[in-house]
Amino acid sequence: MNISVDYYAHNNSLRESSTGFKMSLCIITMIISVISPTPLIPAIVAVLMTLTILFVADIPASYYLRFAAVPAGFGVLTLVLMTLFFGVNPAATIMGLRVYSDGLQTGLLVFSRIMGGFSCLAFLALTTPVNEIFHELGRLGVPPALTEIALLMYRSIFVFIEEASVMYHAQDTRLGYSGLRNSYRSLGLLAGNLFIRSWLRGETVYRSMESRCYTGSMPSLRKQSMGFRGMAMIILFDGLLVTGLLFTSGVWL
Repeated sequence: MNISVDYYAHNNSLRESSTGFKMSLCIITMIISVISPTPLIPAIVAVLMTLTILFVADIPASYYLRFAAVPAGFGVLTLVLMTLFFGVNPAATIMGLRVYSDGLQTGLLVFSRIMGGFSCLAFLALTTPVNEIFHELGRLGVPPALTEIALLMYRSIFVFIEEASVMYHAQDTRLGYSGLRNSYRSLGLLAGNLFIRSWLRGETVYRSMESRCYTGSMPSLRKQSMGFRGMAMIILFDGLLVTGLLFTSGVWL
């Protein structure tokens, strides 16, 4: 439970930075990356955001590589499939499979957009706690009911995971997974009791919140403004990306 996205969101070198600054940088950069007609800009975004995550936010490289493995795998799979099956201009034949040049270009573009967009979201997720993100959305005009429900749902996820972990370890210490038959039986019991246990635990959490004067809103103690320096950094960084986007728009043909 400690080695998780939520743990690093609360324990990184950019933890004290403005939430508005990080959200604005993430959203604007991600939009630029996604709308880019060439893979160059998204690739630059992916590299710069990854370097920021590793060396500025001090997120361990081993954890980030595991964190990025799934979207990278989907991106590589998309690249391979589009190269082999989507295109009209065959360029070569490998083991009986045609490689299409236009499919390769499209696959590279999609792959770069996936990694560029993911790196932006990873930057926000690994440097900003979820409750601060939702409170910032509330400041931007999102209805309070939606943000509170989202926060409660996020809290319920950890309750769900904790109950599943406790039940699994209790079964495992009693040799509940010693064989295939016992494993299926224990897994069925875990799945059948998990909903009831999570429901009861959620009721306990809600009563605890009510006893602490919960009135339907969870205020945040951090209300930092972006400031002129943060705005200048976003304008400079994303302005350079937009300039590169304009100069490279006609290169990728």
